[in-house]
Amino acid sequence: MVKKVAILASVALAASLLSANALAENKRIAIVVKALGIGFFEAAAKGAEEAAAELGDVDIIYTGPTDTTAEGQIEVINSLIAQKVDAIAISANDQDALVPALKKAMSRGITVISWDSGVAPEGRQMHLNPSSNALIGNTIIKLAADHMPDGGEVAVLSASATATNQNIWIEEMTKVMDNYPGVTLVSTVYGDDLSDKSYREAEGLMSSHPNLKAIIAPTTVGIVAAAQAVTDAGKIGEINVTGLALPSEMAGHIESGVSKSFAIWNPIDLGYSATMIAYNLATKKAMADANTSIDMGRMGSVMLDDNKEGAMSDPFTYDASNIDQFKSIF
Repeated sequence: MVKKVAILASVALAASLLSANALAENKRIAIVVKALGIGFFEAAAKGAEEAAAELGDVDIIYTGPTDTTAEGQIEVINSLIAQKVDAIAISANDQDALVPALKKAMSRGITVISWDSGVAPEGRQMHLNPSSNALIGNTIIKLAADHMPDGGEVAVLSASATATNQNIWIEEMTKVMDNYPGVTLVSTVYGDDLSDKSYREAEGLMSSHPNLKAIIAPTTVGIVAAAQAVTDAGKIGEINVTGLALPSEMAGHIESGVSKSFAIWNPIDLGYSATMIAYNLATKKAMADANTSIDMGRMGSVMLDDNKEGAMSDPFTYDASNIDQFKSIF
């Protein structure tokens, strides 16, 4: 009887060791977001988990600071280095401030990519833009101009002043302003992706610019806050709120008319694509070299340019004609 128990115990131990070894072989990919609690990034996390399930040997670590600061992300990165993760895929709060911590991660053999909001080239192996920066810049001003046949004043409510992606999109937007005669950019303000601060900044724009016709917010937090501020000010129909947003968060504002339309890529697809890229680089199935492509599973492949950057897909416009199709998805 004792011998039988011993054999069973040995079998159980062996099974446990096999299970532990299998778990140890899983690639641990950290999805580092600008801040926790933001719907866009939570949707991206769902995409990351989808990719992990498809790949089969991936564990996702979804993490980020409690506020949108570089300091908070540096703490997270250092923790992930200590955990010896296989890959870090980060949406940066500051393209330069994160570089030393991410260089340290790469020196330890950790794959590092940025997605959504980029890191300076020396701090990552490649960057995945959600779309073409030029196309996004043109899209956000066109969303406003399409509902301003006689032109007028527009203002931008962005995230933080150091947010890489928003700054590039705003720059690209200003490059094509001449294509929209009569449309004038009167101010750019920053809500730091905080709802209350974004709301106050929107109030300030309305107070400072009584002839304002549109608020453009290239941030999912800012656009919702601005829509609420315009609603509370009783200016639905006077000021159109547009930019980049999640259908689930803007459906009510499309219905009320405070927003005529907005655009976004699918954040689920973005999280999925970033995970696929990180996995392929971490497993050496692909290299992050200029003018080469990296597989992104169901999203196809991304071609890297000379700066080792690539675009996932075109942005998509949401309005009253299609919002109901997407509001329950993300």
